[in-house]
Amino acid sequence: MTHINRRNFVLSTGAAGLALAAPRFSIAQGTKKVVVVGGGIGGCSAASYLRMLDPSIEVTLIEPLKTYHTCFMSNEVLAGERKLESIGFGYAGLAKRGVKVVSDTVTAIDPVARVVKTAGGGSYAYDRAVVAAGIDFKWGAIEGYDAAAAEKVPHAWKAGPQTALLRKQLEAMRDGGTVVLCPPPAPFRCPPGPYERASLIAHYLKRHKPKSKVLIVDASTAFSKQGLFIGGWKALYGYGTPNSMIEWIPGDKTDRGIAKVDVAKKTVTTRFGDTHKADVLNVIPAQKAGKIAVDAGLTGSGDWCAVDLATFESKVHKDIHVIGDASAAATMPKSGYSAGSQAKVAAAAIVALFKGEQPGKPSYVNTCYSIVGKDYGISVANVYELGQDDKGAAVIKAVSGGVSPAEASPEFRRREVEYAHSWFTNFTGEVFG
Repeated sequence: MTHINRRNFVLSTGAAGLALAAPRFSIAQGTKKVVVVGGGIGGCSAASYLRMLDPSIEVTLIEPLKTYHTCFMSNEVLAGERKLESIGFGYAGLAKRGVKVVSDTVTAIDPVARVVKTAGGGSYAYDRAVVAAGIDFKWGAIEGYDAAAAEKVPHAWKAGPQTALLRKQLEAMRDGGTVVLCPPPAPFRCPPGPYERASLIAHYLKRHKPKSKVLIVDASTAFSKQGLFIGGWKALYGYGTPNSMIEWIPGDKTDRGIAKVDVAKKTVTTRFGDTHKADVLNVIPAQKAGKIAVDAGLTGSGDWCAVDLATFESKVHKDIHVIGDASAAATMPKSGYSAGSQAKVAAAAIVALFKGEQPGKPSYVNTCYSIVGKDYGISVANVYELGQDDKGAAVIKAVSGGVSPAEASPEFRRREVEYAHSWFTNFTGEVFG
């Protein structure tokens, strides 16, 4: 893999965005309709880029929430470094781009009649649909933990009220208490997210409840950016010492995670039978594609939606494109930036197909920042291309990129935090307007 520096990475991804935003010829054979299901990063990016690539396309986006809260940067809310309102975004910007925004819940997608139906009685015909369903949880995977239990023991893996609940519990916890955080088995949304969360909760505790600690009871034996996180934990939280504020129990010592949650006692029991008591308990369940994707049959017999990686068109239902967390698009991580990149690929493919052309060979991008503590940031960035594995099957391959250097200066780590905040502002501005 070729390593690239930050400047060249930004230039290359910016050039790709400008190419997508360039004016195109409008469709001659009449108005085409695209219905976008889901108003998260993927859905909003797809809707916006469809309008930019061809303003003659009628784009309708359907989303039940009036305000979408980003999962990225939500851990800063838990740390007390950011207000919840700062990660909330409405849809007025999309309306200004010519997207028709419908505040409703999609209840059915009819792939034969090519109609999307909503709880409010709406019926929206499409020539092509984009499903950005996000994630849902496998509530039956852990004994004692379901949607009702999550109102007391939050997962906070869909940002918003759950984030506020977990923050409130951290504020109320006694000094000397233990926060038990249970990451799910892979694949799941935002692979580095649980470990950034552990870091930023420790950051909060260090300032306000210094006798406390964070215990990570993991389903996995390794995690994203592990070396960089552990380096930060050693520098900031005494990791590996008797007084460490963070302890990590890997999946080989839990038999792949949590088997049982006792909400009343705030305990978790691993598959090996070990029980851990928490003052604040954060359980992140195993995940699958969002409910509407499952209900529409887009997942087939699996948890995620199989797609043509060149266009993100479903392999189950023709004329429906599935992007973002709900799609099976390894090796790209299930991240917000991946969803935005996939949305641009799908939008360009849809425009080409409407014009009777073959979509071009796509490339994809992901970048992810994690904040470990005060003035301490780390990052990973990759550019991907469509290729083939040794059996000739289509795969997405990383062709360039890299991670923050392990032995970086304090000034470098401080700048990474600044870059993270700048990235957040620019990216959400692009997505939501």
